[in-house]
This record gives sequence, C-alpha cells and structure tokens, in this order.
Amino acid sequence: MEYQKVTDVSAMCNGNIVSELNCRNGFAELSIETKKVAVQRINETSRKEAEDESRLPILEAAYTTILKGLGENTDRQGLLRTPLRAAKAMQFLTKGYHETIYDVLNDAIFDEDHEELVIVKDIDMFSLCEHHLVPFFGKVHIGYLPNKKVVGLSKLARIVEIYSRRLQVQERLTKQIATAISEALQPAGVAVVIEAAHMCMVMRGVQKMNSRTVTSAMLGSFREDPKTREEFLALTKSA
Repeated sequence: MEYQKVTDVSAMCNGNIVSELNCRNGFAELSIETKKVAVQRINETSRKEAEDESRLPILEAAYTTILKGLGENTDRQGLLRTPLRAAKAMQFLTKGYHETIYDVLNDAIFDEDHEELVIVKDIDMFSLCEHHLVPFFGKVHIGYLPNKKVVGLSKLARIVEIYSRRLQVQERLTKQIATAISEALQPAGVAVVIEAAHMCMVMRGVQKMNSRTVTSAMLGSFREDPKTREEFLALTKSA
C-alpha cells in the first residue's frame, strides 16, 4: 500500500492510527464525517495522555509520602524511582476512567439475522478493590441474545477492560458490563457472571486463600425466562 506525506492529517487508516500520513485508498476514501470522528478520537487520546503526564508529579509525591509514612528511606537505591513507577502503574490500572464503550466498539456492530445465544467465556479480568486498593481478579462470562445485531467478539473483552480498569466492587462491575452491552446492542437479553478472588480476603483480614466471589447480572430474557438463564449457566459452568 502506498502512502503520501501530508502535514495536517492524523486519522484512522484501515483500522490503524496514521499520523501525518494520508493513506491512498484508505483515509482518502473515507467520508468527511468518518474523518472527523477519527481525528477527534486521536485528539482526545492525546489530550488524555497529556493529562496523565501532568498529574504524574502529584501521584509521585503522594507515593513518596506513603513510603515515608511506612518508615522507609525513599533515598535508598531500591526506592529512588519507586514513587514514579507506582504512579505510572496506578494510572495504567485505572485507565478505564478515560474510556467509554463507544471508544472501543468503533463501528464493530453488524446487522446479522442471528437470534440464538452468543457466549464468550473465561475472559480474564483484573481490577482494584476500591475499599483497600488491592487487586481482585478472575474470569468473566458474557452471553447475549442478539436482536438482529451482533458485535465483534473481541469487543466484549474490551468492554470488560473498560470497567475493570477502575476502582471497583465486583457487584457494580458485573452490572456495568451487562448494562453497557444492553445499551449498545439492544439485544433480547444479556447475562454476565464474574468469578473472582479478592486479595483483601486472601492477603489481609480473614486470609482465606481459596475463597471465590461469584456475581451475576441478568437482563431481559435471561431474567424473565428460566430456560434461557439455565442454558447460559450450563454452558459457562466450569468442567
């Protein structure tokens, strides 16, 4: 594929971000509205990255204070850059605050004459408990009954990523995922089950190593029809 150098275009070309490049037979052929949306998304991403960068010193200073409060010497070799690394890690672990479902769907909803159950199971999930700021992690199972529309399967995992990369409680996370899919697809029903281990129970407190928390959210047909719900639960049950 050939590219032509330009100075004022940053946009999406064949699904990839193209900065200062005009993709012949790609960006050039997109509609004006699509070009505007693509450029807007890139500008928004740049703005969010700039905001994160501007907030790093505040977070770094906060982690320095925490380490000193623990009695540590923040000038010793092993901790010299720890506050900065911890600040960047926290920004990554909470990057879902900067994303919406519409950012990730990206025109991946398709008209399809399919009305049977669609399931994506065992989606890895990592999040932070908002009560103690320690991790909880596990698997997410998602099912939906299409109403003449389907979504790219990888997008379901991306939706999980949006809401899990925030300070969370598992109950809210489960409902947010189900509600987001329902609003985006308008399906006949949505079901979400999360099974997770919480480090606030494993590493501290009651210290129960093998405890797991299971939550579910059932919308539409999955709430109203026991057979539909049972089919989903049977197909997502671990062997």
